Amino acid sequence: QLVESGGGLVQTGGSLTLSCASSQGTFNEKEVAWFRQAPGKVREFVAQRKRDGRTYYGDSVKDRFTISRDGAKETIYLQMNNLKPEDTSVYYCAAGQVPFTRTRDETAYDYWGQGTQVTVSS
Repeated sequence: QLVESGGGLVQTGGSLTLSCASSQGTFNEKEVAWFRQAPGKVREFVAQRKRDGRTYYGDSVKDRFTISRDGAKETIYLQMNNLKPEDTSVYYCAAGQVPFTRTRDETAYDYWGQGTQVTVSS
């Protein structure tokens, strides 16, 4: 139900924008988020946008990444600037009715995309 796109190879300092398209109103009345997982590491919270528009970010991406939503297109985005080699991961979008206390808890999200690879070369 969620399909990510926009991943690829970029040099350090470059930018990428990821997209996540939904169908059948999956994003309606739900929080939407991005997580990422590097090889051999646990899945990491990246960003969340709540239904009321508030946004939250992981410490490692704050001030570099921006999450947004286009309701008409049923699509969420992750604008990534000033990319670093440590940002290399598979990026996943997710959605669910998530209480504030579980913002960074991947198990709180019911819907997931298949992931898109982002590789940042040094």
